Amino acid sequence: MISTNKIQRCAWPANDEQMIDYHDREWGIPLHDDRKLFEFIILDAFQAGLSWRTILHKRENFRKAFAHFDPEKVSRFTDKEVEKLKNNPGIIRNKRKIAATISNAKCFLQVQKEYGTFDKYIWKFVAYNTIVTNRGATEPPLTQSPESEAMSKDLKKRGFKFAGPTICYAFMQAAGMINDHNTSCFRQKEINNLLKERKDDST
Repeated sequence: MISTNKIQRCAWPANDEQMIDYHDREWGIPLHDDRKLFEFIILDAFQAGLSWRTILHKRENFRKAFAHFDPEKVSRFTDKEVEKLKNNPGIIRNKRKIAATISNAKCFLQVQKEYGTFDKYIWKFVAYNTIVTNRGATEPPLTQSPESEAMSKDLKKRGFKFAGPTICYAFMQAAGMINDHNTSCFRQKEINNLLKERKDDST
């Protein structure tokens, strides 16, 4: 259990332990593993129109339902497996989102084939460097950016569904393409230090 006392963090996790754990351990850390990137493509697509809390509390159910976020396996889901998903109370039983996930898996594999890794493709939208927004705690959160708009346009051109600019921005936050922790949050500095360490190690 993570203590919530005397720690300044972004407001959105509130007092939800799972949200706090996700905020403190994952959100904003740069991801370069294709399996993890595909996981957030799935989760963020299902989040459309819903709260992140709803999705996060069902995360392990999504993991089991979607072959531990293996894009190769998801791309081969049959009608029988789709019916199981539609009747799975542990996930969001939205027919369009389920169909889009399978379609997106196929698109994901095409990108891997073209670029070698999805990571190499997706990070080009931020020039392979995390954007630090330096947003104050009282400033309204951003929901889109020029980078998320460019990403959305290209993903849609490649056939991805549920890939609007707002969903892409949420994906960029989750994947650490943006450090969107506010400046008073303890994680903002920690992630900036991590970015500096990685940059120093690469030089």
